Amino acid sequence: MESWNSSSHFCQWRGVTCDRKHQRVTKLELQFLKLSGSLSPYIGNLSFLKGLNLANNNFYNQIPQEFGRLRRLETLELSNNSLTGEIPSNLSACSMLTFVHMRSNQLKGEIPASLGLLSNLINLRFYNNSLTGSIPPSLGNLSSLKELHLALNGLTGNIPETLVRLTDLSFFSIGGNAIFGIVPVGMFNLSSIRIFNIGDNKIQGTLHSDLEITMPYVEFFSVRENQISGQIPISISNASNLNVLDFAVNRLSGNMPSLEKLDKLFVSKNRLGHGKEGDLNFLYTLVNNTKLEYLYIRKNNFGGVFPDYVSNFSSTIMFLAVGWNKKLGRMPDGIENLINLEVLEASGNQLSGHVQFSVGRLHKLKKFYADSNFLSGIIPHSIGNLTMLMELALDINNLQGNIPSSLSKCQNLLQMGLSNNILSGPIPVEVIGLQSLSIWLDLSSNYLTGKLSVEVGKLKNLRKFYVSQNRLFGLLPDNLGRCVSLEYLFLDANLFEGSIPSPLSLLRGLEALDVSDNNLSGGIPEFLVSFGVLKYLNLSFNKFNGVIPGEGVFKNPSATFVEGNNKLCGGIPELHLSRCNTKTSSNTYVKLTIAIVVVILGVTL
Repeated sequence: MESWNSSSHFCQWRGVTCDRKHQRVTKLELQFLKLSGSLSPYIGNLSFLKGLNLANNNFYNQIPQEFGRLRRLETLELSNNSLTGEIPSNLSACSMLTFVHMRSNQLKGEIPASLGLLSNLINLRFYNNSLTGSIPPSLGNLSSLKELHLALNGLTGNIPETLVRLTDLSFFSIGGNAIFGIVPVGMFNLSSIRIFNIGDNKIQGTLHSDLEITMPYVEFFSVRENQISGQIPISISNASNLNVLDFAVNRLSGNMPSLEKLDKLFVSKNRLGHGKEGDLNFLYTLVNNTKLEYLYIRKNNFGGVFPDYVSNFSSTIMFLAVGWNKKLGRMPDGIENLINLEVLEASGNQLSGHVQFSVGRLHKLKKFYADSNFLSGIIPHSIGNLTMLMELALDINNLQGNIPSSLSKCQNLLQMGLSNNILSGPIPVEVIGLQSLSIWLDLSSNYLTGKLSVEVGKLKNLRKFYVSQNRLFGLLPDNLGRCVSLEYLFLDANLFEGSIPSPLSLLRGLEALDVSDNNLSGGIPEFLVSFGVLKYLNLSFNKFNGVIPGEGVFKNPSATFVEGNNKLCGGIPELHLSRCNTKTSSNTYVKLTIAIVVVILGVTL
């Protein structure tokens, strides 16, 4: 703002535009300048002002009522600030307004009904504020309106029937509010619409398969996360320009209509399909689609065999989510053809057969979920070729053999689940020391053997570690104490022995620790008392002895489990342990001393 000084005429100042005749300010364009403070009410004195752009600054407090005096104002851009208070109702006096943008502020209150008087208004954006109340029916009078963007507020009430009069409307977005009721049928016949978004509300009603949707130019259509039931109208397939179709998280049932030329399809979390062969026939029309990127049909009732023609989808597809349906058979052959696939999710079906070796050719794959199926055979070592893999879930299957050491090449892996299978052999040293793991590593409920390698100490960022119900043995490694980010540590139902290592005192973020059903011995470590966030501690069925502490987690009987340790004593009464007999302990010490002396004398003699 260095140019704003008396050495030059204000018409020469940065961001200021004047008319030639009167040398009066007509535009004030000060966007992206990191300006802050309150908006000056004296802006209302710029009676020739046509354009005011203060977007992307740090202005706060209320919008001055004096803005209503700007009778020549055509464009008002206040987006991306921290403005509070209500929208001035006297903006309706600015009859020349065509663009009003106040998105991404902290405005509250209701949308003034008087804005329906702005007959020249073309573009109205109030999204991402804290506005409440209902959408004023008077907005239906804005016959020139082309964009109405009210998403991400706290609006309630119904969609006004008057909005069906906005025949020039091309952008309509009210997503992310609390709007309820049913959608006026006429809204589906706004022939100029390109963007139609009523998702993330509480809208109800029933759609019928024969409902006429006349939106020839629509590109984006979303009714996601509402309470809409019925069927997806067949007429939606006539929208030849449609790129994104989103019916996810509703109560829709029946068949999917045939669709073509989509970029993204979201119908997850409905009741679509009949649980039988033919439910996925609609996918056949998408095979020749050269631009399909997202296909989310998870959590429905789609049945039948997983069709092989899925592998003929366009190479542009990046996200394929078909999990939690009723799909049978094996994973489709030729899946490696989807060379740009980043997410493959087939969990919770009834898939059988092997994990194909060819999966290792999906070099861009970041997330691979095939848990909760009936997959058998070994985990192919080719999976180690997925060097971009971040999440792997093969839990709850019938997979056999060893854990492939090639997984160590997946240096971006954040979480891995191989639990509830029939895996055997030792945990590969290369895998147990995979430093990228930070969310969880779940190897529980298998037949893994051997010792827990000291390489486990490399998991410094891991939050959850499960190796329960295996056949691991030996001492717990001291290096476990290096896993300082651990929140959940489950080592139960193995054959571990020895004492709990003292370096585990470094795991101060532990919320749950389970070492039950092992052969651990020694005293209960005092450092467990100081673990302030520990909410679950299971030491049951081991060979621990001595006095149990009475502080920290040990004061909570619903969080501490110590049964099956016959040599423990003390603690709170709710733990039902015997009292510690100090006299007995003293007698035991005397007897032990006498025995040692007698042995020494005997050896000497």
